[in-house]
Amino acid sequence: MADLLSDDQITEFKEKGVTVLRGVFTDWVEVLRAGVDANMADPDPNARIYKGENGGGRFFVDYCNWARIPEYKDFIFNSNAAALGAALMDSQQVQLFHEHVLVKEAATGVPTPWHQDAPYYCVDSTKTVSMWIPLDDVPRDTTLEFISGSHKWDKFYRPQRFDGSALNENDGLEAIPDINGHRDDYEILGWAVQPGDAIAFDYRTIHGAPANTSKSNQRRAFSLRLVGDDTHFVRREGIVTSPPFPGVTLKHGDRLAGDEFPILRS
Repeated sequence: MADLLSDDQITEFKEKGVTVLRGVFTDWVEVLRAGVDANMADPDPNARIYKGENGGGRFFVDYCNWARIPEYKDFIFNSNAAALGAALMDSQQVQLFHEHVLVKEAATGVPTPWHQDAPYYCVDSTKTVSMWIPLDDVPRDTTLEFISGSHKWDKFYRPQRFDGSALNENDGLEAIPDINGHRDDYEILGWAVQPGDAIAFDYRTIHGAPANTSKSNQRRAFSLRLVGDDTHFVRREGIVTSPPFPGVTLKHGDRLAGDEFPILRS
């Protein structure tokens, strides 16, 4: 990975909770675009489509389709994603958690609210990485943004759906701070990115994105969620997780295992 990933990028990922990887998936862009087209034509029942108050384009969100969409499976098992994940997480084992597709069509007036991924999930691990891979040019003003160092705050904030409603009303977690109202209080990181780049971040890192106000350009992104050594399954009584994984029979505290979570590298 020395030709694709520098020591500075690994350090940035560890210290700031996020780093940008340039051109690491260029050869896979057309494969993933074809997969997203197939996914949108045949979404999973759990897929969500959001629209802003003034209409406009759709914000399409779907996940856990890798087993039925050959292009996703090809990328997950045959790209260098697992090797990159191993280096970033400093982990011998790399395991798939899930993939997540997010498409903001042109004139989609729906922002991605500030949130952490970790509180949504049914896993517990200190070694995690999401790789957000744009399939269109994304300028700085509509890119994903991150709160530097927030993965070290030792806090989980209340998960919410992308329409702003709480995923679990009485989960005992506090609401995320009003970051948009106090942007100067934080070190906010974000990069203009091109197809084939990736933004890699820890599940605990707070992030969000503006609405896509472009009248002509869509923003397709494929996110790959990986976990490393010593990852355990989590069950919380009365709490809905996203993705839900209804068919998984693991008990709380079990090592993550099963066909849904294949080992990609060991």
